[in-house]
Amino acid sequence: MKFASLGSGSEGNALLISTTSGMTATTVMLDCGFGIRETERRLLRLGKTPADITGIVLTHEHSDHVGGAFKFARRHKIPVWLSYGTYQAVGEASKGVELHFCRDGDQLAIGGLEFFPYTVPHDAREPLQYAASDGVLKLGVLTDAGQATAHLIAALGACDALVLECNHDRKMLEDSVYPASLKRRIGGAYGHLSNDSSEAILRALDRSRLKMVIGAHLSQQNNTPELAGQALSRALQSTTVEVRIACQEQGFDWVAM
Repeated sequence: MKFASLGSGSEGNALLISTTSGMTATTVMLDCGFGIRETERRLLRLGKTPADITGIVLTHEHSDHVGGAFKFARRHKIPVWLSYGTYQAVGEASKGVELHFCRDGDQLAIGGLEFFPYTVPHDAREPLQYAASDGVLKLGVLTDAGQATAHLIAALGACDALVLECNHDRKMLEDSVYPASLKRRIGGAYGHLSNDSSEAILRALDRSRLKMVIGAHLSQQNNTPELAGQALSRALQSTTVEVRIACQEQGFDWVAM
């Protein structure tokens, strides 16, 4: 099992999760916030083509997560999994795409991978985040959540690797030129995770199997890779768990679990 990012941030998000069983390979794209050509270009950087994508799984309807999803899926005849609330929010954009609905507590089998959706507090219609497994290893993903909940803490327990939002530094956001309404939205209970919120979540998780944490969805205006990395490292207090940071332009290359 391995995973890689096409890019992570407010300008677009897409994560690839892949496994091979015998002669059969499964690669699922979690979100697709880039246009068709840009998605194809970024896939090639990771050694993949649209023909390699088994399915697309969506977290919620915001454009940096679904901006290119349906056009890409329609062109390449790729099925899409999403919540019914997300479907209602995107409307006609999903027309002509093979859709599969999921909700919190479901178990989705897509090729050789299983996905476990769980609800998060975010200002979207029915937002989901996911843990993924090949039956042996577990990858947890959490972005686009305003605060910790007992439910998401439980969903992300005992992961081997974790992609965790570190959207903003609270002081940088407070001092930014953003209008007050946007600051309240980002820093609110249904906005995005700050570095210290992500640090607290990481401290609360069952980390008994954890080998890697990747900070993701960083604000280019209100955070730095150094601040995000420091927060994650403080929570871990360990030299055996590797910390990396995803970026908007490059995401990150394949990570083998």
